[in-house]
Amino acid sequence: MTTTTSQHDLLALCELHDGDDRLDWSLIAREAARAEGVRQLLDGRIVEKSAAADKARTALTYILKHLNVARERVASELELAESVGARLVTVLDAAYPANLRLIPNLPPFLFMLGGDVTDQDLRAVCVVGTRKPSPRGVGVAAALAQQLVEHDVTVVSGLAAGIDAVAHRAALDAGGRTIAVLGTGITKTYPKENAALSAEIAERGVLVSQFWPSSPPARWSFPRRNVVMSGMAQGTAVIEAGPTSGAKMQARLALEHGKRAFLVHSLVTDQKWAQTYVAERGAIEVSGVEDIIEHLAAPGRIRGVTDQRQLTLDLA
Repeated sequence: MTTTTSQHDLLALCELHDGDDRLDWSLIAREAARAEGVRQLLDGRIVEKSAAADKARTALTYILKHLNVARERVASELELAESVGARLVTVLDAAYPANLRLIPNLPPFLFMLGGDVTDQDLRAVCVVGTRKPSPRGVGVAAALAQQLVEHDVTVVSGLAAGIDAVAHRAALDAGGRTIAVLGTGITKTYPKENAALSAEIAERGVLVSQFWPSSPPARWSFPRRNVVMSGMAQGTAVIEAGPTSGAKMQARLALEHGKRAFLVHSLVTDQKWAQTYVAERGAIEVSGVEDIIEHLAAPGRIRGVTDQRQLTLDLA
């Protein structure tokens, strides 16, 4: 896989560690997005003023001595990604998803399989819910995904069993765009029963992973995947979700990211947490796709916000 020097340096910084001592990847991403940010990190400098940055400065100075070993590990991961036809997009690149640039805990790099994430995907909504949906939930998820793509909205989800798979399938069947954000490396398929769906999304949509290509599924990786799912879209629509579910967590993340949390009417009727989110936290109860569409921004507005964010970083 061909990479620029800056891309390879960025990945090496992400792979730097000494035992359990690692740099926070979101901090790396925020710093790397600044003008000359990667070079500053390689020089042991961090511009951000925060508790996380203060902690990282000490660690960075110490673990930069392992940079050559990190470069070797990165080369191995890049070869693995290339073996399945994946490509690399980093926060340094214009191709990095603009919606994702708007969150503070953005990943420094993505591996992608399939098409490109384009300006068409700026109008994106994430559809999520339980892995064991009711027949009603399946119907609501399928109808919503179909109606979203009929309005030229990209459907984002996490390739999980249940509502995620239903949303992806309905978007494809309706001839629309869908993006699957993985909780594993780009070379893995999880769960196995979604292998055929994953292959179809790679042909007609995009598979996205924020992890090293060799990464297996892990308990900690799926909450991090939810962060990127929220970040890739303008809002998250929750179909069915219990009070301790990942889908509920993603509704919280969407609100924390300054995005929309769309909770379908039946969910609000059934779940106390959903009622609280609507009454007290700014979530939006929706009865149909039009209730979502009216809250979506035009792609040009998203681009304008990301350009302003970049200018602010460069001037800091």
